[in-house]
Amino acid sequence: MHPPKISSFDVPALVNIDNKGIARAVDEFRVTPFGLYMSRAIVDRETTHWVESWLLPDLGLCVTDWWWKPGHARDQDFYLDVCEIIRDRDRWLLTDYYLDIVVQQRRSAEVIDVDEFVAAVARGLLDPVTAETAMHRTYRAVDGLAAHGHDLDAWLGQLGIALSWKQRP
Repeated sequence: MHPPKISSFDVPALVNIDNKGIARAVDEFRVTPFGLYMSRAIVDRETTHWVESWLLPDLGLCVTDWWWKPGHARDQDFYLDVCEIIRDRDRWLLTDYYLDIVVQQRRSAEVIDVDEFVAAVARGLLDPVTAETAMHRTYRAVDGLAAHGHDLDAWLGQLGIALSWKQRP
């Protein structure tokens, strides 16, 4: 069982340090009143070639759209990491709380990695207050998605959040 994964996002330097500690060049950062957008290439991964993410600190979520390589597409539209996001001026820090939500736009939202979450809590990698926070964030997201027909844009729009994404080639 690994400790919570931590990633950082250095906006002026256009660098994302991933959860393995590897610095990754970022194609684009965009700071908005509700969060941070990041777009970058994926290097040395056989299943994906690009990633776009929105860090949403007030919701404790990171919304990701993976660009799959041919033959590796998954039946998902968005992947939501339940997390803590702290902004320190131009640097953002994301701590992953193990729970994730796979969104199939206008069809479903499924909470995954519950086994990892339970193991992390049992081993003391997440304290009880943090674990409870993660659970509240997860179920607020699932409830919000369900109330809007599993439409991520509709749910977030109701909260005043409008995500924008690159046009795929």
